[in-house]
Amino acid sequence: MKERGRPKCPRRVEHTPEVVYFKPRGVPLCELEVVALAVEELEALRLVDIEGLTQEDAAYQMGISRRSFWEDLQSARKKVAIALTTGKAIEIAGGNYVSTKEHT
Repeated sequence: MKERGRPKCPRRVEHTPEVVYFKPRGVPLCELEVVALAVEELEALRLVDIEGLTQEDAAYQMGISRRSFWEDLQSARKKVAIALTTGKAIEIAGGNYVSTKEHT
């Protein structure tokens, strides 16, 4: 299926996760449906829900428009809510981002 509209701009991401799977306890991963959460969606959640930034400030930090940020945030929240309420695993992987984390 062909993408419509403009290509998605890479998001600037400061924190990439070390843990990339979360799942309900007591159920093997191979028996679970998996919800895929993109790295930039996780970053949107982190900036607003943990760091307490406004959506405008978070969008600026990620180098995208407020609208694009809002769409990423809404998508992330919906995916997490679906996984938590239906007992699915969450995989954090992929996406369209560039890491801004400095390696020392």
